[in-house]
Amino acid sequence: MTSRYQQSVVLCTAGYDHTIKFWEAPAGKCYRSINFADSVSGLNLSLVIFDPVISSLQQVNQLAITPDKQYLAAVGNCHARLFDVMKDVSMPVRTFQGHSGNVTAVGFQKDRKWMFTGSEDGTLKIWDMRQRSGFQRSYPTKAPINTAVLHPNQGEIISGDEDGNIRVWDLTTNGCSYELVPDGKCAIRSITIAPDASLVMAANNRGTCFIWKLNEGNNSNVFQPLHKIEAHDTYCLKALISPDVKYLATTSADKTIKIWNINKKFELEKTLVGHQRWVWDCCFSADSQYLVSASSDMSSKLWRLSTGNVLVEYKGHQKAVTCVALNDNN
Repeated sequence: MTSRYQQSVVLCTAGYDHTIKFWEAPAGKCYRSINFADSVSGLNLSLVIFDPVISSLQQVNQLAITPDKQYLAAVGNCHARLFDVMKDVSMPVRTFQGHSGNVTAVGFQKDRKWMFTGSEDGTLKIWDMRQRSGFQRSYPTKAPINTAVLHPNQGEIISGDEDGNIRVWDLTTNGCSYELVPDGKCAIRSITIAPDASLVMAANNRGTCFIWKLNEGNNSNVFQPLHKIEAHDTYCLKALISPDVKYLATTSADKTIKIWNINKKFELEKTLVGHQRWVWDCCFSADSQYLVSASSDMSSKLWRLSTGNVLVEYKGHQKAVTCVALNDNN
């Protein structure tokens, strides 16, 4: 065991070349690569056909790192895999099977007691990390799930689907507690919730971002409309609120990342330009000063938000990079 696997910063990327790469964040050096070869089917087939750089339908759709930095979850076609961050081993620690379609969303409960996944098979599943069988429960929806996030109260999951629905799933009552459709049948591409549970935002295929204020208390049963941004002229692929709840980042098929100032009524603060193709994903650093992006141009970039400059470029993938995960919490 070498010190490089005991880093305070865990940064991973993955995409259409079937590989997951671990990076030394400041140096831009890849120190570990994992094969995820049998992940098949599309990130979203309605989007794939328009992106000329994507010539294969094999990819990792999303990555998530446990809060304690012990494990990395990677999801692909029909399954989720769990890898040990601290060991240089290519085989997964566990594989979670049960979905019948492409798995598009994954996340962890804060104490790593359970994991959730969302899929194009129209189900949201909860997996008990403490049990060998893993599977705990399933929530059926009426459309393919594109995105899902865990509420900070750890008791609700908010999902967005291909038919334009946003649903709140109450894990205590074991069902859907709230539902809304912000823009007709336009697919919800990404949902993000503020760490302090003050705001929730959703981005769709038109490039529109909807922002709601959440009701005070421990549940999300009331979404109070707060703002709407015409963020991009085409697909908005990711929306993410910064840890300090000062900024909203949006990424798009227009090759840009936009940074919006939440405290200034969502005024456009910066447009980050540098990627040559679609920007699929992004992650903020814990101090909200930096952003890492993932693009179809086969690269990821580390941006300093105060200047809008690229500090490090992560190159090594042979095809589109569709997802990135960062955990640099102390």
